Amino acid sequence: MFTIGDFARHGRVSVRMLRHYDATGLLRPAHVDPVSGYRYYTAAQLARLNRVIALKELGFTLQQVRDIVDEKVGAEELRGMLRLRRADLEATVAAAGARLVQVEARLRAIESEGHMPTDDVVIKTVPAVRVAELTATAASFAPEAIGPVIGPLYDELCRRLEAAGITPSGPGVAYYEDAPEGGGRISVHAALQVSAPLQDGALRILDLPPLDQAATVVHRGSMDAVVPTSQTLAHWIDAHGYRSDGYPREVTLECPENRDEWVTELQAPVSRA
Repeated sequence: MFTIGDFARHGRVSVRMLRHYDATGLLRPAHVDPVSGYRYYTAAQLARLNRVIALKELGFTLQQVRDIVDEKVGAEELRGMLRLRRADLEATVAAAGARLVQVEARLRAIESEGHMPTDDVVIKTVPAVRVAELTATAASFAPEAIGPVIGPLYDELCRRLEAAGITPSGPGVAYYEDAPEGGGRISVHAALQVSAPLQDGALRILDLPPLDQAATVVHRGSMDAVVPTSQTLAHWIDAHGYRSDGYPREVTLECPENRDEWVTELQAPVSRA
């Protein structure tokens, strides 16, 4: 048998926690010395301790934990419950990471207010281009709303093009419109340039019209951090007597595995104010 201190060390928990589990009936000592009151545990009790801790981590109350372990939840069932909890935690971490990226992007935009470099903005004509596209709806035009929509769209588009035997002939072109249902929702178009006949259906192939005038700037890095670049473009448009005529297109020039190394051209349709 182990003293409560030794058992706590083997179980990687505190003595205080073991005393609390004893008081609540979750994990009773195997033996209590009637004279000294010292608690003693066996190695076999580590299995129950592991289940108690795992179930607590899943968010169960102590009463629920006691009910479950007393019914002897099997190891396979417990593994399944832990996998679900792991998925929840991973989603929480991913969401927190995405929010952090947005906070950093807004912070960079704030820090650069008043001295945003606009020398890289160029006015040019964008020719018509034939693309294959898939479309879905995002809750807003915020990067954190667009990203989870457009990524899966491009994955599915590539799969369908491969199944149709169509090879992209140029870079990706993402473009946006106000969704018909309104409410600030956005129609997201994930497109790839192709040389193929026009068609409509599960895989739509169409000609994107030209932009007679577009204010363009190159964004380097993940599109999750596009806000400072987008606002640089807005400052240039306003300062040079133009007005925006719609959402900017996003043309992917380079997209390596590391999203921080992406190179994307923003093409904002404009006209003279």
